[in-house]
Amino acid sequence: MARVGVQVTEMAGEAAVQSPRRRSRLASLERLLGLAVDIPAAILVAAEIVILFAGVVARYGLHRPLIWSDELASILFLWLAMLGAAVAFRRSEHMRMTAIVGSAGPAMRAWLDLVAVCAALAFLAMIVWPAYDYAYEESFITTPALQISNMWRAVALPVGLCLMAAFALLRLVRAADYLKVLTAALSVAAVVGLFWLAQPYLRPLGNLNLLIFFVGVAGFCVFAGVPIAFGFGLAIFGYLALTTHTPVMVLVGRMDEGMSHLILLSVPLFVFLGLLIEMTGMARAMVAFLASLLGHVRGGLHYVLVGAMYLVSGISGAKAADMAAVAPVLFPEMKQRGAKPGDLVALLAATGAQTETIPPSLVLITIGSVTGVSIAALFTGGLLPGVVLALTLCTLVWWRYRHEDMSHVRRATASEIGKTFVIALPALALPFVIRYAVVEGIATATEVSTIGIVYGALVGLVVYRRFDWQRLFPMLVETAALSGAILLIIGTATGMAWGLTQSGFSRSLASAMTGLPGGAATFIAVSILAFTILGSVLEGIPAIVLFGPLLFPIAHAVGVHEVHYAMIIILAMGIGLFAPPFGVGYYAACAIGRVEPAEGIRPIWGYLLALLAGLIVVAVFPWISIGFL
Repeated sequence: MARVGVQVTEMAGEAAVQSPRRRSRLASLERLLGLAVDIPAAILVAAEIVILFAGVVARYGLHRPLIWSDELASILFLWLAMLGAAVAFRRSEHMRMTAIVGSAGPAMRAWLDLVAVCAALAFLAMIVWPAYDYAYEESFITTPALQISNMWRAVALPVGLCLMAAFALLRLVRAADYLKVLTAALSVAAVVGLFWLAQPYLRPLGNLNLLIFFVGVAGFCVFAGVPIAFGFGLAIFGYLALTTHTPVMVLVGRMDEGMSHLILLSVPLFVFLGLLIEMTGMARAMVAFLASLLGHVRGGLHYVLVGAMYLVSGISGAKAADMAAVAPVLFPEMKQRGAKPGDLVALLAATGAQTETIPPSLVLITIGSVTGVSIAALFTGGLLPGVVLALTLCTLVWWRYRHEDMSHVRRATASEIGKTFVIALPALALPFVIRYAVVEGIATATEVSTIGIVYGALVGLVVYRRFDWQRLFPMLVETAALSGAILLIIGTATGMAWGLTQSGFSRSLASAMTGLPGGAATFIAVSILAFTILGSVLEGIPAIVLFGPLLFPIAHAVGVHEVHYAMIIILAMGIGLFAPPFGVGYYAACAIGRVEPAEGIRPIWGYLLALLAGLIVVAVFPWISIGFL
């Protein structure tokens, strides 16, 4: 018996040794697979920059357009979107609403995280075969310029889905508590099974199924912490498969249509541009110049923060990139002057909402792609609303800091201001270079980002002498991951929007909204309330893709200009996005500013009220949005 006991003890010890070894081997496998995805994704980002910039040079410079450049860029773009989505899945960077999950205890939070992975895996497993069928159907189509089978483009969908499924399985296998994995998987399987068994009872319900799936299933998934893209995917897949006779392959087609719109190619390119200006020191130069102008006045650096976010937003187009470029430069000096960290992060979040309309905003580009509104008009109309909200924020800053002691702060001399201006001039010129290229027709809204990238790289190399080649690959991978996360949401939300349209919901919504008493004014007020809520739950891009195609025609019908309406709902969503406790943008600002979220909750409400006052001004006076069109 003693010998048996010793043997059991030895076997247990061996298992304890093997378990870490096994996890180590799985981690190595995941790293190798991750590298096999990261490298092509980074190459695709670089290839898109080269192809689009070559198209601009050939068309505008050599007057010999490359007829194949847009087609090749479109083929590679779908691959970039799917591989980027796989990179984001491996890095756990798909957008999710974690307000409720984060408030749970450690054990429950870990279990809900596993449920989120299992739910995502369930969607991937159900959609991968229709994606394969879709790619096969596309093999019969030949592209017009390159004369190759369209299957080479469409096969990116099943490949990307399989890669995400592989990362999901690896994450589940690597989990330390297999009992939690089993219960999470069984919970998801039980819910899916119950819906499948309920199919005969769901079909007769008609449009009530929209409430069950698009509100119930999607809402439950989002609040349970399932990544938004997969929550949307489960909702529309369940709706089509269980309540209609529509082939599920149609959903894959709608996802393809939503993700591969060439206008959206500017998303990864502007994301990369935002990372580039931070790396080359262009953002630091702009902030230093503004600080030399206003650093000596009461609340001066707070004004600088507002102005710097306005300028940087005109370059990067991505809020996370904007905040990451400005906060590390300004926060240390502002803290030295006695500013409270909570107030700093509150203002940073407020400026993130304030600059949502400033071109080249990704939300503006998304609106243009899904509603057909001119992106050039949106770029023109977005400048003044940002100024109005900046003025309301600055008014509150003046009130809060009107008694600040500035006796210890030295005012910059004229020569110092002149020196910082000369240093910042190449960086300050970038927004004007981008705008000039669009207005003069040198490049489209998609291509113009490549001009900014080339300009930024040259300025970094020649003027500022700051170009870290070692950071280039991580920047390309980060661009692919963020873009993939955004584009997968757009793809599944496009499927949901199509389902809503086909069900007749859009007609019902149109008749209800157009029948509101008070006409355009009531319609705008209801839209502000709705998109503020949507912005806090879904973020801007998913909400726009889902509801933009439905509401913009209604806005036109009640006499609201499309560009004016776009500015109103973007600003409303921005307020929701950066408003605690649900707005994920607020938590992103806290992470970038390295400040605990609890510290900024009190001061941010004043800034949000200032933003709301500015939004009301923009809504009441349409000229602010459309006066220069």
